[in-house]
Amino acid sequence: MAGKPGSFGAGLAGAALDPVSFIKEPRTILRVLSWVFSMVVFASIINEGYVNQGSERLHCVFNKNYDACNYGVVIATVAFLASVALLLMDVLFPQISSVRDRRRLVLLELCFSGLWAFLWFVCFCFLASQWSQTSPEELPLAQASDAARAAIAFSFFSILTWTALTLLALQSFLQGTDLSLFSVPIPPPSDRTGQSKQPSTSPTDPIGQTTLTINDYKTPPLVIQTTETRPPDYHGPAPAF
Repeated sequence: MAGKPGSFGAGLAGAALDPVSFIKEPRTILRVLSWVFSMVVFASIINEGYVNQGSERLHCVFNKNYDACNYGVVIATVAFLASVALLLMDVLFPQISSVRDRRRLVLLELCFSGLWAFLWFVCFCFLASQWSQTSPEELPLAQASDAARAAIAFSFFSILTWTALTLLALQSFLQGTDLSLFSVPIPPPSDRTGQSKQPSTSPTDPIGQTTLTINDYKTPPLVIQTTETRPPDYHGPAPAF
């Protein structure tokens, strides 16, 4: 979504999705990497993150701290599901026509990605700290050491991917909406013949002012009453009694 003109990183609604371009987008690549990294952390802790030492009870490989194993599993599981959900949102996002809904989704993605980048940082520090305190004398680490190191390494890689996703979401949020996409040009007025009327500029006007042409029309002749000329000895008709 980031880097595209339009509304919060996407163009107008209704545009066809190009699968090749969508797969090549940095956001899509980061989504897939985050999904893979969370799956590695989850599988490493579930499959080989617990060891047995002289009893039927399983101990967490990270210094027998069950909170470390549980924390890593929960964070990885939520990240796994969230990566799938956010990837689906990326597919459907260009079809959303409401600018308000787009803004809410981008803001939700920004908050969640930032939060999970921080939680992955806590997970990396927690697992690395507990692993550094684990000794082979307390736990048989021949088989579980590779799984523990993989969980710590991919927790660190997850910090990078989720931080990058946070920056992309922030870029889309700051981009906002390009209102020029929703503006419609107003055509000039047209006469009865369908031709548009353009204001004409008189070539003899030194200032270049716009003048409007008015159709000439004929005014009726002005009627002026005149006094009839009579002879000086004319007295008019005699009054009748």
